[in-house]
Amino acid sequence: MSEKDDNVSEVLERHLRILEAILFAASEPLDANSLLPYLGGGVRVVATLKILQQRYAGRGVNLVRRGDKWAFRTAEDLGFLLRREEQETRPLSRASLETLSIIAYHQPSTRAEIEEVRGVATGKGTLDLLMEAGWIRMRGRRRTPGRPVTYGTTDAFLDHFGLESLGDLPGLDELKGSGLLSNRLPPDMQIPLPFDGQLRDDEDPLEPDDIGADEAED
Repeated sequence: MSEKDDNVSEVLERHLRILEAILFAASEPLDANSLLPYLGGGVRVVATLKILQQRYAGRGVNLVRRGDKWAFRTAEDLGFLLRREEQETRPLSRASLETLSIIAYHQPSTRAEIEEVRGVATGKGTLDLLMEAGWIRMRGRRRTPGRPVTYGTTDAFLDHFGLESLGDLPGLDELKGSGLLSNRLPPDMQIPLPFDGQLRDDEDPLEPDDIGADEAED
């Protein structure tokens, strides 16, 4: 190996150690843009993360991708060892699970669209609960009369359910088999492609007053 190769290898190893340290210390998944300042310009952050991911494959802790973000997580086959350390959480109601499923598969969704799929009214408290959990967010406003708020899932949703992207969601038949989507489904409701989170052509950005404000969707 030449001296140049030695230098390249040494720089790569340093970058890997830096990423390892930052991600271990992070309280939430981080994206490549957040990590780049620690490595310097010109570094292919995602390619370096994939090398680190390969090194941790098969270990007790794995480097996983959640949307565009990365984090260390306990290997799935060892999760049972940590169950006694988990906090007791109140299980979601059927209404919350069904609402979350509809948003995940049919986003961006308005409250009226969620109600059309479920066949029953969706209380604002259900949406508030899912937002407090960090699993859904207000995306924008639909360009229709009344300009209703649209909802979509978050990276925290992917992280909690162990998904790299929305394309990893189970099929609709499996979801209906579990009883979460037993009502009539719209004909355009399909398994989503990986979702970039950007506003669609029929959505306007949220206004500053929309954040944290109560929504009136009658």
